[in-house]
Amino acid sequence: MKQFFLSSPIVKHKVIVLLVGILIAVLVSLLTIKFEAIGPLVLVAVCLAIVFTIFVFKNPRNGLITLIFYCFMMFFLGRELPGIPYGIGIEVILILTLFAALFFYAKKDWANCQNDLFKLFLLWFLISFFEVINPAGASINGWFHEIRSVALYPLLIVIIGLVIFRTEKDLNVFLLIIIGLALVSALNGIKQLHIGLSPGDQKFLDDGGAITHIVSGKLRIFSFYDAAQFGASQAQFVIIAITLAFGPFKPWKKIVFLILTLIFFYGMIISGTRGALFVLVVGMFMAIFLSKNFKVLIIGGTIAMVFLAGLKYTNIGNNYYEVYRLRTALDPKDPSLNLRFMNQKILAEYLQSKPFGGGLGVIGVWGKEYNKDKFLSTVEPDSYWVKVWVMYGIVGFVIWFCMMMYLFGKCAGIIWKTKDDKLRVKLIALMSGAAGVFFCSYGNEIINNMPSSIVVCLSLVFIYLSPKMDAAITAKKMKEITV
Repeated sequence: MKQFFLSSPIVKHKVIVLLVGILIAVLVSLLTIKFEAIGPLVLVAVCLAIVFTIFVFKNPRNGLITLIFYCFMMFFLGRELPGIPYGIGIEVILILTLFAALFFYAKKDWANCQNDLFKLFLLWFLISFFEVINPAGASINGWFHEIRSVALYPLLIVIIGLVIFRTEKDLNVFLLIIIGLALVSALNGIKQLHIGLSPGDQKFLDDGGAITHIVSGKLRIFSFYDAAQFGASQAQFVIIAITLAFGPFKPWKKIVFLILTLIFFYGMIISGTRGALFVLVVGMFMAIFLSKNFKVLIIGGTIAMVFLAGLKYTNIGNNYYEVYRLRTALDPKDPSLNLRFMNQKILAEYLQSKPFGGGLGVIGVWGKEYNKDKFLSTVEPDSYWVKVWVMYGIVGFVIWFCMMMYLFGKCAGIIWKTKDDKLRVKLIALMSGAAGVFFCSYGNEIINNMPSSIVVCLSLVFIYLSPKMDAAITAKKMKEITV
């Protein structure tokens, strides 16, 4: 009996756990003596990394869902717990999830990558990769940092998304997560306005953020990001929520979506981001267009025109700073707008002899960091479209723009062919939000930053995967009718 007891798998497991616990306790003690507080922290980080790796390899879906949470929250972590390069965390999670997927899924499961969504993102990555030999001679360090957000992240997100996500349940989980995180972002922004800033928020302003986030003595709410990204993201979720509110769902769900629409709209307004208005306008027209409902098209178009006319030709709401700032987006004499046009004119003259641009990382943050000797680093892009044009030249910009137009057109065709009403509305919501973010990126760098980047990429992924979902739903309905 004693022999049996000692050989029991349960006892063996407990003995192993006990030995590991003793070993960790000894290591913590030694590291504390040697390195003080930093030692145990490093050990804890290593242990968490091991646990997370096991978690991801057990099911790569865990890695992708973690990445979505991380992309929404990493700027918050960077402010409240500074000193850690949180941007690298995106690559770590992406690459870890990709390797896990290679082991977890069979060859047939990778067939979803055999489409033009993957091929076009791969093409854009290759073009970006060969920009390292751009004759303009931009810094390799700048190229390395820039390629991550403009080409590497989108490619890896698309690959992993196409392989891991495949059912309507995955789509529902995705919508639940991103809408929930957007709500948390909105509530944090409302807290900043009505309760106050956190220590990390205040430090962000003190370290230079106040230059762009305190205008005319008024704070532009930025939540977990910056004001431009927060406002555009909230506008994207206004489109998603209101589209779902008019979908064929239960009344209580419609009410929830309408409440969320109001919260997201308030979040957009308090951000003071003028470009967010174009997310709303383009997104709304896209949603109405994809619905193929001419009655809704006429009514929705009329409401939108009245709203824009009210902003353009009246002073209603000017006593509220947020409304006044939103109104300036439609003012052709706005100094900020004219400064952007002036910068674009300067860039156009400079780029006449550079059809392939100045190279990745030559303008913007990385331009100031690694290409101080280049003229392009001294001009603010103030737009992702302009940034692509400057870095890749007119040749690269035309390729990128045509690629995005093709993808949006292809997605529209897929949505129009979708038979299931509920699925179609969900796809319209994602597509309309993505289109709004794309066009808003003419005014700010939005589509290349988190969390908009991952939301747009995975929105395209789900639309491309939706024909199989639609077929499965239809087959299930036919089976129920037959039974």
